[in-house]
Amino acid sequence: MSEAISTLTNATGRGKISLVGIGPGNQAHMTRRAREVIAEADSVIGYVTYIKLVAELIEGKEIVRKSMTEELDRAIHALELAQQGKKVALISSGDAGVYGMAGPTFEVLFQAGWTPDSDIELEIVPGATALNTCASLVGAPLTHDFCSISLSDLLTPWPVIARRLHAAASADFVCGLYNPKSGRRTQQILEAQAIFLHYRTPETPVAIVKSAYRPKQRIEMTTLAAMAECDIGMLSTVLIGNSNTFVRHGLMVTPRGYANKYAMEDGSTKDGEKAGRSLSTGLNGWVAQVQAQFAAGATCSDLAAEYGLPLSYLQRVQQMPVPEFSDAAADDPASNTAE
Repeated sequence: MSEAISTLTNATGRGKISLVGIGPGNQAHMTRRAREVIAEADSVIGYVTYIKLVAELIEGKEIVRKSMTEELDRAIHALELAQQGKKVALISSGDAGVYGMAGPTFEVLFQAGWTPDSDIELEIVPGATALNTCASLVGAPLTHDFCSISLSDLLTPWPVIARRLHAAASADFVCGLYNPKSGRRTQQILEAQAIFLHYRTPETPVAIVKSAYRPKQRIEMTTLAAMAECDIGMLSTVLIGNSNTFVRHGLMVTPRGYANKYAMEDGSTKDGEKAGRSLSTGLNGWVAQVQAQFAAGATCSDLAAEYGLPLSYLQRVQQMPVPEFSDAAADDPASNTAE
């Protein structure tokens, strides 16, 4: 890569590279800015499948089609064209900054000596990611904390991926799995399933969405125990629920946590809780609880094991003063702002 880029730095010109997220592929879900940038572009570069998704928008333009594994080639080609004074739209499905072309393009540009003050202008046009477009088709699975993990080990060592799966599963994140399976990579999804089954029940809801908002869209609702038996490929996103996620009427929902504070039948506040205030088991309440456990003879090691937190963190909590609770915040209008 370095040799290719070193030859580019000798070129001159003024141009622009736009990193465009085209969303799931259906033009109805593409942003107005994405359409504008593609319309303004002299050249459009992208993976062959993505080029097909915007075919109606790029007639008459210079089109550069690249294969799946040619991400660096796409970025280098975009830089070459921009140095010739052209406006280049480098397209990604979803969002260019989420497993898209923004990362490799920055690497190529920095290697070539580019800075934001250089002659070549750079714009990133955000787009809806596979994670939230797939979620929109199956209900509200991402209402609480979530993460995304790619199972592709083409560039990332498997132990790194496995540690991330372990961390997400043990911390009870809703998890979206990108690149879950391909013709050559068939074992990774089984390993991910095994790690999650160590922390989640076999009945944990799972949604598998293939080609969201495209003509061959397919949605399959299943469970953690049965997900590996489903039709999963490179065009699939796998959404694994957390310990509270449920399915009702075919819709996958992860509660935000309102039931911890409010009675769901009438919205009244539960005993010991106050609207607009941290949960009684929030930071201050938990620190007070831990301080009481210390006073009763518990050790940092005991509580680190109980709460699944680092020993050093419990040592920090041990040194904290016992929180003082005040009702002052309840009278503060800002404290009652919904999150």
